[in-house]
Amino acid sequence: MILLVDNGSLEPASTLNLRTIAARLGESLGRKVVPVSLLHSNAVPVDQLAGQPAELLADALATRLQAGESNFLVVPLFFGPSGALTDFLPTRVAALKARFPQLCVRVAPWLVAVDAADDERMAAILEENVRAKIAEVASRPAVILVDHGSPARAVTAVREHLARQLRSHLGPALRDVVAASMERRAEPEYDFNEPLLERAFDRPGFDAGSVIVAMLFISPGRHAGPAGDIARICAAAQQRHPELRIVMTDLVGRHPGLIPILVDRVRAGLARPPL
Repeated sequence: MILLVDNGSLEPASTLNLRTIAARLGESLGRKVVPVSLLHSNAVPVDQLAGQPAELLADALATRLQAGESNFLVVPLFFGPSGALTDFLPTRVAALKARFPQLCVRVAPWLVAVDAADDERMAAILEENVRAKIAEVASRPAVILVDHGSPARAVTAVREHLARQLRSHLGPALRDVVAASMERRAEPEYDFNEPLLERAFDRPGFDAGSVIVAMLFISPGRHAGPAGDIARICAAAQQRHPELRIVMTDLVGRHPGLIPILVDRVRAGLARPPL
């Protein structure tokens, strides 16, 4: 059984988008793909999810194990090696395996591998989303590529890798490109997450003229989406800098180019040893 797994959100649109991606991936594979989350989503009221409750991964595995299913492929909707994949997921699987020794879980690779220099498909998605917004602005824009931010340096390395690819793809169409985070831990060892998005708009070249915020997010949630923190930060930046014009791209999870990447991750995951 294939499980498409995101981190989870209290925003109903996040679970609904996860379901859409799972259905499209299932169509491409010719197999059922079950959408589940690691955390949070089971707290969303059912009436906001078309009457179908969200499932968490641990519950989904336990339910299907009790029904006789034992082999699972987890396909992560994560850009890089988040602690959710490297720590939280293996711990949950180990706890379940203590109860169900027959459990076999394989985990597919995350979406972006920085050592796969010839795979620029995620950067191509971001480029297409940015180019769709260049037509809306009157001047040569700058771009801020923003993600959630992570205490794992390897996750930030993925964002920086994509920012370099995006700069290479768009070239003279842009003034500049910078990568930014929405969140960071306060300690100095997490300075690699800088700049935070709100501070990026105070940098020269990003405090006036047209700036496109390229959204490195799969689904709407607390940060992304029309009423998310990113929209609030952008509005505040335009108040601070009256000559600044900000537009935001669509989310990666709504782009059809995500599905071929996921298909490849499924194939790679099936060839991996189980946890």
